Amino acid sequence: MLAIARSELIQIFRNRSVLLTIFLVPVAMAAFFIYQHEIFESIGGGLGVIAALLVFYVAGFGLYTTAVTTLASRRQNLFLKRLRSTSAGDAGILSGLLLPVTAISLIQAALVLIVLGVVAGAPADIPLLVVAVLSVVVMMVGLGLATAGVTNSPEHAQVTTLPIGVGTIALASWVGFSGTEDLTLLKRLLPGGSAAELVVNGWNGGVPLSDSLLLLVPTTAWVVVSVVLAALFFRWEPRR
Repeated sequence: MLAIARSELIQIFRNRSVLLTIFLVPVAMAAFFIYQHEIFESIGGGLGVIAALLVFYVAGFGLYTTAVTTLASRRQNLFLKRLRSTSAGDAGILSGLLLPVTAISLIQAALVLIVLGVVAGAPADIPLLVVAVLSVVVMMVGLGLATAGVTNSPEHAQVTTLPIGVGTIALASWVGFSGTEDLTLLKRLLPGGSAAELVVNGWNGGVPLSDSLLLLVPTTAWVVVSVVLAALFFRWEPRR
């Protein structure tokens, strides 16, 4: 797995389009939101909504889109098929391919949140915030595997990733700015809704820990659904 991860990390830094997706877009959006944090904070939701948006931009554009594109590309050029002829198991292959982009996204998320904390004020509950960020990352990796199962090529990934990539960011905005007092069940059950609320709670505080941890249930459910869908639809050879 580590050998595959090392090779994949090298490929990431050689691919300009991947570098643009995983680095430039999330970092540019993070800079914009942090610079304008007072304006967004005044709209509602406190700094927690900015933290949620930052996490979902990193996980949605950086992690999720890159994961789908990577798996579709490796399938198209038969790299996945060749890897299956080695001693590495299926789980080890997928873990190795996704480990670099996942690690990069976690580092990015940590850095942008640290910068937000330095500029605007520290989060109220750092352990809960860490759990929230990890839940978002795990969910987006799962959704990436599921989406890769129905993505024919790297070019096709530009289309297949739009609904979830844009949808989760829009949902994080909706939950962050409007809260969950209205349409509570709908907002929490949609993919990313409960995770976004968990990030907001971790940053703003003021919510009982037991209530916040219950938000992990819908997020975990989406991870399970994603893994099941990936098992059903993922293909190791080029899709036609």
